[in-house]
Amino acid sequence: MKFPNLFKPLKVKNIIFHNRIIATPAGPYHDKALGGAGTIITGSINASRKRASYSSPDEPYGFDKYQREATRERVIIAHQAGAKASLEIIHSGQYARVDDYAIGPISFTREDGTEVRAMDEQMMDEVANDWAETAKNAKEFGFDLVMLHFGHGWLPAEFLSPLFNKRTDQYGGSFENRAKFPKMIIDRVREAVGPDFVIDMRISAYECVDGSIEFDEVLQFIKLVEDKLDMVHISAGLDINHEGNVHMAPTIFKEHMPNVEWAAEVKRNVNIPVTVVGAIMTPEEAESIIAEGKADFVALGRPLIADPFWPQKAKEGREEDIVPCLRCQYCYHISTERKNVGCSVNPRYARSHLVPLHLQKAKKQKRVVIIGGGPAGMKAALVADERGHEVILLEKRAELGGALSYAKFEEIKIDLYRYLIYLTTQINKSNVKVNLSTEVTPELIKEIGPDAIIIAVGAEPFSPPIKGVDQPHVLQALDVYEQLEEISQDVVLIGGGSTGCELGLELAHKGRNVAILQSGSEYAPNGNMLYRIGLRQTMEKVETLKLYLNSFCKEITKDGVIFVQEGKEKFIPATTVILSTGFKPKQSVVEQFYGIVPDTFVIGDAKQVRNVMDATREGYFVSANL
Repeated sequence: MKFPNLFKPLKVKNIIFHNRIIATPAGPYHDKALGGAGTIITGSINASRKRASYSSPDEPYGFDKYQREATRERVIIAHQAGAKASLEIIHSGQYARVDDYAIGPISFTREDGTEVRAMDEQMMDEVANDWAETAKNAKEFGFDLVMLHFGHGWLPAEFLSPLFNKRTDQYGGSFENRAKFPKMIIDRVREAVGPDFVIDMRISAYECVDGSIEFDEVLQFIKLVEDKLDMVHISAGLDINHEGNVHMAPTIFKEHMPNVEWAAEVKRNVNIPVTVVGAIMTPEEAESIIAEGKADFVALGRPLIADPFWPQKAKEGREEDIVPCLRCQYCYHISTERKNVGCSVNPRYARSHLVPLHLQKAKKQKRVVIIGGGPAGMKAALVADERGHEVILLEKRAELGGALSYAKFEEIKIDLYRYLIYLTTQINKSNVKVNLSTEVTPELIKEIGPDAIIIAVGAEPFSPPIKGVDQPHVLQALDVYEQLEEISQDVVLIGGGSTGCELGLELAHKGRNVAILQSGSEYAPNGNMLYRIGLRQTMEKVETLKLYLNSFCKEITKDGVIFVQEGKEKFIPATTVILSTGFKPKQSVVEQFYGIVPDTFVIGDAKQVRNVMDATREGYFVSANL
């Protein structure tokens, strides 16, 4: 077996976990249960019936009469392929959605006008009993273990962290005081479930916001309650505080496995199994964590959204078939502000009612020509091939990938580049006939004689009508990637979208002096919220990167750029000027292929310039319905 440590069983009390992979409660869990994870955390249940939910003041309590069957079904789903069923118990505390008031360590009024009342001892007693009742219910309903959520800024973390807990009584101030109520919860839970039921606890090793709890105190708390726990689950960051949220669900601007060393330090200090979560992307990474003794379990969130069968493929030594997560954050409702939740690489996520787990073969085989080998075209080709069609993929360039091809030039795009490798690998393993370096014309299409045409020719750069734009030292952003090492020292980037900012970061990291001019009031306005925050936090740390918002380029001279900011004309010297002013569909290219056959479709950026998720989704749906 290629990953022996990852798939080595481990006994905790009376439970034998058949591997070290835990599926976090992120997203649906039906597919994950079939995909080989050893433990499925089947979503969360509020600890209390009232003032605990972050979703709604009317969210039903999971163990009340009319919710019991749905809760019981979680166990059945998790157990269907042999995984252990876990349940996350959570209390939103001061962040709860309420009709009257929320509760927390201190009294204050939230930004949305909601009153938060400081908990007195009677409230603490009631809430601790609620946690105990919920854990006991979970045990009685057949869950194998529970995970108590003490991290990410939820109620127990609000008491533990001085960021939230400003009390001056016996429940605030010193660590010993701040730990009293969280410890009370764990003591009550253990008393309720008895000595043999497995209790896990998730906690943030570091909240990543100034004034929050330090790791030393987190470790101290874990040791304080270790005798009541059976496992501890190490995360980081905060959920509702967006500056800390980008560390809870690490963006592309953060390295892989950022929490592993914290977990390793916890493991050195406790005698219970330790789980680590956070940007563990590949089986090789997961195996190394277990093999090196830095943790006993790995918890996978977004990787199992991208591919719920990640564990099964890893066990079978088919890691090249694992669909890699891009860390794009679109699967996360907070990040997308609930506008477009989905997965960039798995169209079934959040759309399982539209996307079956297994595609059916087409009733009639068709000859399908796909023009363009970018992410939309490759996805369409793979789906059409899976359905039994004869697929011919035509690509103008000498390699597949389209805009994804540029990912190999940027360190922060490693996950996106892995997706390109995955797509090309799957194309090579399929029956798709690929023709590279092919200039596609209507005559060629007619000669092939397809039943359907899918046009996925992508987009082209948009050049603004700026004076001096046609000078030799003015380059398009995409042309820069092939010559990153040759770019001169002083660079001005016109356009602060995601392409411009990421390219600016790459050049600054290579030692260039970079200025980015953005006409709007924020960078990467089309990116989701957590992407923008991660981007801003990263750019602010780079000394050789200068940022100019609300700045309009007036003229490009041979020596630099003249721009206007807040009504004042300014000048930045530059020996290279890079245009990153957006893209537009190749409309004239698209139009020439209409009218050849009735079934003609346009997908991806050729239809409208958007992102990988839209390209993947359109490629899937067009071919799934041919």
